[in-house]
Amino acid sequence: MNKIYDITAFPAQAGICFKSGFRSPLLRGIQFILLLILISIILPSRLSAQETGPLFSGAYLLRLCESDENGKETIEKGHAACQAYIAGVIDYQDMLRSLGTYTSVDMCVPNTVKMNDLQNIVWKYLEVNAQHDNFGAAPAVGLALSQVFPCKKP
Repeated sequence: MNKIYDITAFPAQAGICFKSGFRSPLLRGIQFILLLILISIILPSRLSAQETGPLFSGAYLLRLCESDENGKETIEKGHAACQAYIAGVIDYQDMLRSLGTYTSVDMCVPNTVKMNDLQNIVWKYLEVNAQHDNFGAAPAVGLALSQVFPCKKP
C-alpha cells in the first residue's frame, strides 16, 4: 500500500528552506536569474561599433563604386561588388513592392538601365551626401535611385 506523506513535515526533502543551511532549488534558481540580470545591467557591452555597425556603410560603398580619372576602378573588383550591392537593394525593393509592402522611399528602376549607369548614379549621390558615410548604404542607394527613377503614383 502506498503511503501518503505530509511534505510539510519534511521541508528539506520538499525543497523548501526553513532552517539555515538549506536552500531550495527554487531559491537557487531565483538567485541565479537575479545574478544574471545584475551582471547584464552592470557590465557594459563589449561590442564595439565595428562589430555592431552596418556591413556596407555609405563610405565603404562609395569606395567600391568610385573610379579614377580614367574610369578605372580604384579597388580591384570593387565595381562588381558595388553593382551587386545595388542590384540587391533594387531586388529587395521589388520584392517588398510585390508583397504589397511599401517603404517611404520607393524607386521604380526599369530593367533596361545598365548597371554601370546605376553605379554612377549611386556613386555621384554618395559623393555629395556624406551624411550616409557612417550608416548602412542601402537607404542611400534607395534615395539616390528614387530621385532618378521615382515610382508613378497610382
